[in-house]
Amino acid sequence: MNVGFVATALATAFTIIDPIGMIPLTLGATATDTAERRNRIVDQAVLVAGLVMLFMGVVGRELLNALGITLPAFMIAGGILLFLIAVDMLFARPTGAKSTEAEEREAAENENPAVFPLAVPMIAGPGTIASVLLLVNLAHGDRLGLLVIALAYGTALGATWACMRASVLLLRVIGKTGIHVTTRLLGIILGALAVQYVLNGLTASPLFRR
Repeated sequence: MNVGFVATALATAFTIIDPIGMIPLTLGATATDTAERRNRIVDQAVLVAGLVMLFMGVVGRELLNALGITLPAFMIAGGILLFLIAVDMLFARPTGAKSTEAEEREAAENENPAVFPLAVPMIAGPGTIASVLLLVNLAHGDRLGLLVIALAYGTALGATWACMRASVLLLRVIGKTGIHVTTRLLGIILGALAVQYVLNGLTASPLFRR
């Protein structure tokens, strides 16, 4: 297992989950809740999101094999999806890969937003699941590689939990401008990673081999 894979796993986990970007989303979903209830909702949301990612990481590869989807095809498709998310992050606009307007309206009427929309799709949305599957497939069943992926996403979830727990304080300190700047920087990194996934998929595809 090389250092490059470790760096890729960490960069992918942090950019796609975007802990800083979860601050305004948390405040919006828990606007009418007390601080104590907000903390309980955050705990539940991060736990559920972690379980969803773990489940997809375990069964995702078998699911792709059952559907006859090759690794190069999934890498290209996943890279395109992550690139679209990166573009939304760069322009600081809501991404449909996290939630749609209809989902946000439904969330506003939901008494407990922990599972929906915070856990799914805000934290563990299609983009996050795709990135997990991409990395798991890149590990090729290597136990150390799978451990690195688990630690990378566990660390990103830990940072997300801390940002969501301290959302009120962090919003005062960083401000909306700081959040947008951070999200844009992460979007640049995610965009580069997305292009690299597509290039890796094209390189691995038999159609592009000489």
